[in-house]
Amino acid sequence: MDEQYLLSMSNISKEYYGNRVLKNVTLNVKPGEIHALVGENGAGKSTLMNILFGMPVIYATGGFEGQVSLDGEVATVDNPHAAMDYGIGMVHQEFMLIPEFTVTENIKLGREIGHKTALSRIFGNLLEKLNWDQMSRDSRKALNSIGMMNIEEYTKVAGMPIGYKQFVEIAREIDKTGIKLLVFDEPTAVLTESEADRLLEIMRLIAEKGIAIIFITHRLTEVMAVADSMTILRDGEFVARKDVKDTSLANIAELMIGRQVEKLVEDDLLGERELSDENIALEFIDYYVDMPGERVKGMNVKIREGEIFGFGGLAGQGKIGIANGIMGLYDTEGEVLVRGKTLDLSKLGEALRNKIAFVSEDRRGVGLLLGESIERNIIFSAMQINDEFLKGIGPIKILDKATADKHAKNMIKLLDIRCTGPSQAVGSLSGGNQQKVCLARAITMIPEILIVSEPTRGIDIGAKKLVLEYLTKINRELGTTIVMISSELLELRSLCDRIAIVSEGKVFSVMKPDDPDAAYGLAMAGVREEVAL
Repeated sequence: MDEQYLLSMSNISKEYYGNRVLKNVTLNVKPGEIHALVGENGAGKSTLMNILFGMPVIYATGGFEGQVSLDGEVATVDNPHAAMDYGIGMVHQEFMLIPEFTVTENIKLGREIGHKTALSRIFGNLLEKLNWDQMSRDSRKALNSIGMMNIEEYTKVAGMPIGYKQFVEIAREIDKTGIKLLVFDEPTAVLTESEADRLLEIMRLIAEKGIAIIFITHRLTEVMAVADSMTILRDGEFVARKDVKDTSLANIAELMIGRQVEKLVEDDLLGERELSDENIALEFIDYYVDMPGERVKGMNVKIREGEIFGFGGLAGQGKIGIANGIMGLYDTEGEVLVRGKTLDLSKLGEALRNKIAFVSEDRRGVGLLLGESIERNIIFSAMQINDEFLKGIGPIKILDKATADKHAKNMIKLLDIRCTGPSQAVGSLSGGNQQKVCLARAITMIPEILIVSEPTRGIDIGAKKLVLEYLTKINRELGTTIVMISSELLELRSLCDRIAIVSEGKVFSVMKPDDPDAAYGLAMAGVREEVAL
């Protein structure tokens, strides 16, 4: 152990139910240093911080391998209270404040200061009188120490600007006795530009007091502006520890993204097609979607007939909102044109009636009827929208059981859905097989445009390969236009003709699959910089 480091996490490995999410990761942070922790979604940053903070999810799933040392001594951080005792604090991306409490009440929550009373001397500390004067002075001191003289300690948190709430969270951590290390988890994600600049200044003030900071962010420009050093993770593995002064945005981006490209789809499936800029299947014009956490903010893009078009980008940037708006699940503004015709997004089911099918990223919440059979799930949309799998008895329409059963069995065979038969309840299937049922329902509609959102999330490599190959097959053989929304860049680059990187609710850049790794990394971070080819 190098004694210059306040924190040393050595050879950290972690598995969740057989899935290895961290593999011998090392993280070293010096006192008074701002150390950035960067990597794509799924790189392992959150899991590493959960280990550092002793979060219950780690120990409820078998603990971890490796060693955590603080101030040169092995530390056992098996719960958040132990982390706080070691001087570790965390400023969360999701605010941990009670809106109806004042600033002081939030800062001192769980660490209240009391006056002894006659009753407390007899019956114990619970009957002490709160020392509001001392708690207010402590809160004021903590706020002043981060330059927040304009936040009044007696103000209620409810109704405060988001940036101020973030600063109250920081003041709460600073007020804790013996704080040595602060973790900032995406602290600028919800802030305005001016608030973000102020927060970076506050981080510098804190570091000057000798407190170390771990700064988790996707915004590489902020890393370059404020961090002293960084650790880069990729696919759960340690890639590099670098001093910021010795690197560049392009270098960081390449280290974050760069990986050996494996073939997810065989070459013989990827035949050439004629794609014309004159034949537009789907167009977004100044498109907005009010989906919390995934808002789309004025998107403009054209998708060609017969194309496989990808939307990529980091979590929370708006890519998931695109399809949910088209399907009428959230309020929208702007225009969506299907072959030049405006789609009426105020009407639920309008997309389905215009030959657009959708495979949701939320297969259990939106994509499936969990208590129903595989057969009923597969035929449901086609039955509701197109009156398929029904037969008439006079004026009454009833289910054509024989046709439905035959179709379901064909889909089960085609997509290799592992089940006991068409009557098995979908809720009892594995995640990968549930995803195949979602895809089966979508293609049963025989769509002209198929939108798939996170199509391989949570499924094994065999199921993933099958799903991706089938998407390619229906595109090549049936001419289906496919819009693929995914956090997996490797998948997008294996399948897509073009890939739009979404940043802050808009299309930041439309890229080719073979563009350099560094260019992808910069685009995902929302940075425009020339990359040497």
